[in-house]
Amino acid sequence: MSQANSGTNRNSASTRSASAKARRATAKATAPASQAAGKAAEKSGDAKSTAVGAAERTAEASSAVVHGAAERVQAGRQAVIAASGQAVAFAKTAWTVIAHRKALAAGLGAGLSALGATSYLAGRRAGRRTHGPLTRLTGGRI
Repeated sequence: MSQANSGTNRNSASTRSASAKARRATAKATAPASQAAGKAAEKSGDAKSTAVGAAERTAEASSAVVHGAAERVQAGRQAVIAASGQAVAFAKTAWTVIAHRKALAAGLGAGLSALGATSYLAGRRAGRRTHGPLTRLTGGRI
């Protein structure tokens, strides 16, 4: 029995050395491919980081564009609100003028009449020559 056991050990040792040689040969044969794969992984990692950076820059730029567009929309909205407020104020004023047109016409007529009378009297007063007390008493005969 001891011979059988010793023979088994020898076969295992030779099998181990053969498998080790096969592994070394496989490693040597696949070394260029694994190096190329490693370089490709590095390059893909670089490409990935470049793509991520580009995506971030694009996202920031698009965010800035969206933010700017939102500001322009808000400014436009404010302009529309202001314009509509002015239109409402104008319409309200016009309606008030139309509603009170008779009183407005009467007041305007009275104002123009008062202005004309005042200017007439001021002109008459300025056109008079100054006279002394005796001339005024006699009505300008002396």
